[in-house]
Amino acid sequence: MAAGAASSTSGIFASICLLQSAMAATCGALMMFYLNEIAVVGHGQETARKLQGSTPHDQLLIQTSDSFAGFLLFAIGLLLFMVSFVKDRDFQAFFAKGCILLHGAMALWRLFFERRLEDLARVWPRQIVGDLVLGLSWVLFLVYSWREKYD
Repeated sequence: MAAGAASSTSGIFASICLLQSAMAATCGALMMFYLNEIAVVGHGQETARKLQGSTPHDQLLIQTSDSFAGFLLFAIGLLLFMVSFVKDRDFQAFFAKGCILLHGAMALWRLFFERRLEDLARVWPRQIVGDLVLGLSWVLFLVYSWREKYD
């Protein structure tokens, strides 16, 4: 394989990683610090109020849980940023396959569990589409890298 093809594949891998890193880190930071505002924008005023809990104990528990989820999402964004600089083609393919599995598992989780929640009934189809699009970006990377490998 030519050196240009290897750098082309690495460039695409880095671009996908950096794009998804920016999305994850931004969403994670917003979840940690502006959860109520983001919930109103994403779900509407009434649903956001329902998702906050009804008792002070529930509200604290839900807020702590959501902040921790935001922190984990921010950490995933940082991890994706670090991984974007890896040049090993075998690792890139392995990482892409793992990301496809994670996005697929998340879509299945939303399909089988989140759709049962009445308060999230309007949101889960959009989220499944988002999960599938993010997974598709990794599938396209694998197809492109396989095409470069076998040409």
